[in-house]
Amino acid sequence: MSIMDNAVYVDGRRTANPASIEETCETTRERGGIAWVDLSWPAPAEIEAVAAEFSLHPLAVEDAINAHQRPKVEHYDDVLFVVLHPARNIDDDGDGHVDRVEFGEVHAWVGPDFVVTIRRSVTPDLDALRDRLEQDPDLLRLGPVAILAALLDEVVDTYRPVVTRLRGAIDQIEDQLFSRDPGVSFRIYEATREVIGLQRATGPLVEMLQDLYDAKREYADQQSAAAHPEDAPHPEGDVQDHRWVELLRSLRNVLDHAIKHAETSETFRSLLTNALNVHSTLVTQEQNEESRRMTEISLKQDEQMKKISAWAAILFAPTLIGTIYGMNFTHMPELRWTFGYPLAILGMIGLGGVFYWIFKRVGWL
Repeated sequence: MSIMDNAVYVDGRRTANPASIEETCETTRERGGIAWVDLSWPAPAEIEAVAAEFSLHPLAVEDAINAHQRPKVEHYDDVLFVVLHPARNIDDDGDGHVDRVEFGEVHAWVGPDFVVTIRRSVTPDLDALRDRLEQDPDLLRLGPVAILAALLDEVVDTYRPVVTRLRGAIDQIEDQLFSRDPGVSFRIYEATREVIGLQRATGPLVEMLQDLYDAKREYADQQSAAAHPEDAPHPEGDVQDHRWVELLRSLRNVLDHAIKHAETSETFRSLLTNALNVHSTLVTQEQNEESRRMTEISLKQDEQMKKISAWAAILFAPTLIGTIYGMNFTHMPELRWTFGYPLAILGMIGLGGVFYWIFKRVGWL
């Protein structure tokens, strides 16, 4: 089975490393602790085996097997099913420049005494997350919610370098808009696709985190009121346990970051939409300018053709007369007429002049 780690925690400390899921459930019940099972790209049969031991809802199991789910949190009695989309920058050709953004998928079942995580992503590093939590037993004593809060924090942190990279890409696109770069439209499309992915990943997180914060705040207040009914209100509210105070502060901080990333992605989307509109306008202007230039050339060619046609018509008259009297037939009385030649010349000049006057009047010359 693709189990990356499998541990039972009692009072915030790792007390067992079970060899199987069955042993994990038995040890958790016997010791009254919490279990955290971490799977990496598991096969459907492995997910079904874990689901059977922890009595997970079939609909959530089906979603986990099929994957490619939208970010969400679903309640199945006292178990939460959470889907998250962490992100990372990818350098495909190894030249030190980010080529694209990749969005992974992380699933988590959070029950009263267990957490089951499924990784389908390189980020976040859940091994490092587990190590960090194990260094803070006080936080782990709060139970599965502390693991979920830390997981949410890690996933939201994966968006920061992506946002930084997208901000630089959009700045570059804005600089290239007026440079007549033919590749800017493709870069706008690529950046828009990545921003949409970021919106899909961060948008649902805001509501998820807000609901989780409100629920855990209410639960902490109830716990505090039951344990310390005589205590005065705390500056953080009615929460008295410092562990809950720190957890709620952490959730509030993660919520603020999620809101910031969601708003930033919305701003990026607007900027790219405006950039695409500007680019389309510039392309249209270039096309109109080219069309105007081609029209001017066509008009100039028409003027030249008019002049050529006019001069051809003018020269046609003397050519016709000259051709007729150049046929040298025997019986052509005008050839022996004294005024034949002068009249032919005058006819040529006269017809040419008439044609010239006509074409000049209609603007062809």
